[in-house]
Amino acid sequence: MADIIIENGYVLTMDSANGDIEKGVVVIEDGRIIEIGESTGRSASRTIDAGGCVVMPGLVNTHGHLAMTLLRGYADDMALHTWLEDHIWPAESRITDDDVYLGSLVGCLEMIKSGTTAFADMYFHMDRTARAVEESGLRAALSYGMIDLGDKEKADSELEEGIRFVGAWNGKAGGRISTMYGPHAPTTCSREFLERIRDRAAADGVGIQIHILETRTDREAIESRYTFDSVRLLDELDILGPGVLAAHCIWLDDEDIRILADRGVNVSHNPVSNMKLASGIAPVAKMIDAGIPVSLGTDGCASNNNLDLFEDMKIAALLQKVKTGDPTVLPARRILEMATVNGAKALGIDGGILREGRVADVIVVDMKQPHLTPVYDIPSQLVYAARGSDVVTTIVDGTVLMENRRIVGLDEEEILGNASGISGALKK
Repeated sequence: MADIIIENGYVLTMDSANGDIEKGVVVIEDGRIIEIGESTGRSASRTIDAGGCVVMPGLVNTHGHLAMTLLRGYADDMALHTWLEDHIWPAESRITDDDVYLGSLVGCLEMIKSGTTAFADMYFHMDRTARAVEESGLRAALSYGMIDLGDKEKADSELEEGIRFVGAWNGKAGGRISTMYGPHAPTTCSREFLERIRDRAAADGVGIQIHILETRTDREAIESRYTFDSVRLLDELDILGPGVLAAHCIWLDDEDIRILADRGVNVSHNPVSNMKLASGIAPVAKMIDAGIPVSLGTDGCASNNNLDLFEDMKIAALLQKVKTGDPTVLPARRILEMATVNGAKALGIDGGILREGRVADVIVVDMKQPHLTPVYDIPSQLVYAARGSDVVTTIVDGTVLMENRRIVGLDEEEILGNASGISGALKK
């Protein structure tokens, strides 16, 4: 007997080899999809009726700082470096490991309720974020964010912590947690430090998460230091490759794009955060045309204010249409690929599509809503009209984390109540 059968829904597989099923079933057993079709002869201990709904792969958020839910709305309407140096970093100095745990739980709740089943994260006190992920049931690629600012002693201690975290958590939570190294950016990490991280990541067989060219100031700072930009620096250091997840990548020139494409780097596009901080508009259409696998991220709640990847899908599409002057750029299904297929590739997981043998990371989206009626084209409706709140069921690794909008396994009321009480301690 199977564990779960989802039936009667429009099955959006995101599998180019097999296509979608207008009214189908998805059968789940032992954390994996064992059958997809128009019907099944199997029985299951649990049946989910998805009539009037879309059954699709869970969304994958490829860049964020989960515990920054605690800083949602803390410092808005500011330039990036003012925002960071005068407000966010001072507030973060007051955040404890228990705060990170609680803020991470809030983020997990938000993602479960808005259809994100896997995510990448870079922050500090990462053991506590990992613990929250373990308890929530989500899937995550986690890294300890490292900064040395050219200080050898700090570099030693940061790398030591990064090594410890990678060793402690890689493959934990039944394989739902993977780890990466997280040098913050070429502007905050010295050349020597980046080389040490490169060697350690290779030795441990894990990837690297890093911010690249988020602002014009970032580009100017690196060029003044090395006479060439961040992409060329990282390429010279032999860091770039398929195991690198590069966030933002806004201020790229054509040669940067060529290098990233040739090296197979995964890029995380964060349109809402980039717009809010006026960081710029990433050349996503150009990157995709060059063959770069671009995925989607929300960034942290301090620079986005929510973790609703449905919102980022819509804005990513619209922003590129405005930037290029071409309304055909980034059509809806391509955006969905960024949020599912490409996201899973960036995290090194076999989710992102619904196919027999793949992990059962599945969401059910209720299309029986005024803002989703009538339906002419499913992908277009999901990208341009749906919201995270339209997700009614979230399944990760074959385990139901939310059904009929009811969270399973976490005490939502207690978590939100405790998180609300932290704000006083974080105020200046």
